[in-house]
Amino acid sequence: MPQKIPTPSPQAGLIALKALIGERSLLAPLQKMNQELGDIFQIELPNFAPIFMVGPEAAHFVLVDARGDLRWRNDSDPVTHLLRHGVLVEDGEEHDRLRRLLNPPLHKQMLNEYITDMWCYTRQVTAEWKDGSTVDILDEMRKIALLVLMQTLYALDFSPELRRMWDVVLDNIRYVSPGLWMLWNGIPRPKYRAAIQKMNSYLYQIIAERRRWMKADSLPPKDMLGLLIASGMDDDLIRDQLLTMLIAGHDTVTALMAWTLVLLGQHPEALRAAQDEVDNTLFPDDIPSMEQINQLTYLNQVIKESLRLYPPIHLGSRISATDLEYKGYHIPADRRVVYSIYLTQRHAAYWPEPDQFNPSRHTAGARPEPYTWLPFGGGPRNCIGAAFGQMEARVVLAYLLLHFDLKLVGRHVRPYMGATLEPHGGRMRIEHRTL
Repeated sequence: MPQKIPTPSPQAGLIALKALIGERSLLAPLQKMNQELGDIFQIELPNFAPIFMVGPEAAHFVLVDARGDLRWRNDSDPVTHLLRHGVLVEDGEEHDRLRRLLNPPLHKQMLNEYITDMWCYTRQVTAEWKDGSTVDILDEMRKIALLVLMQTLYALDFSPELRRMWDVVLDNIRYVSPGLWMLWNGIPRPKYRAAIQKMNSYLYQIIAERRRWMKADSLPPKDMLGLLIASGMDDDLIRDQLLTMLIAGHDTVTALMAWTLVLLGQHPEALRAAQDEVDNTLFPDDIPSMEQINQLTYLNQVIKESLRLYPPIHLGSRISATDLEYKGYHIPADRRVVYSIYLTQRHAAYWPEPDQFNPSRHTAGARPEPYTWLPFGGGPRNCIGAAFGQMEARVVLAYLLLHFDLKLVGRHVRPYMGATLEPHGGRMRIEHRTL
């Protein structure tokens, strides 16, 4: 007989519900359930009974062993309504086809060409920073990430549109963020329709403009927008891929860079070490080479530890397409199955002092056990933009460390479950460095 999946007490379920409504973070309740119930458990809330799985075996089960029986697409979820037929919410052969079309501009061989844009847009955004001023580091990293993504992948300078489209982008992100809609398995409030319509209008506009430009230009495109048009894809499907990359591509690296700066602000000794490394490797007035960026080994360790503690995509959600069995537990068909990246990367069985910030975990030659470090997922559907995002984080953070002293104002930074895991309350005081 299959074992019954453990469930928390009604009181624990109520605590989780209050955390979702109030703090917009289930992390603490889930961590407690994991400690009390083990590495598989089920939350039972009204119309919402996901099965949570934790640990490398669970991750391998979801990402590899049973991946063909676990669907990404859930037609009742807002992310599917927003992205429609974007690569992120497609399964099977169609996902594989779209991924092949999207991959060339994100390939590691292209990253060297993007360093200049990453460096220069960081300089552009920070040119508005005043000595002694305090900035919301999440907002500032979002500005940089949006500008970088639009230029590198779509060959568009988004600077003239940044102010006009700012709230539109944020409302599209809020539309797909966790909320009370999960309890009735429906769609969030209709207030987001206007933002989605504005986003659609903008994307269809840039598609039309690029089509006209490509008719007059004989050079083959290298950017993602041009390649999608050249593939013969229609406007609707192109829109779906552009919006997928826009939301998923910029929001994840935004959270990564913001969390890394918050952690450095909380650990002054790590901040000094990272700053010393940058000072000894780069020159303030020169755009760095790929070779120089790759020499920033300590900064890379800091980024990897940030990804471990606060993975931007902190869980993976699937829908079981058929009845499944995992370690003697029965998983019925049409059930939401969630593997927790956050809990796996803080699992005491695999990470000593798992809640402590310790970049030395990621020194050269150190290898975490397979499927215990999962910020980009794993298996055949690992994150298509993993190399791009890590390179962008290193370039942007190197620029900031080289040119600014950053001091965290206050200590009340809390994780917030938006479309990604964001640091809310991360305000930093800015001072230009004299080099």
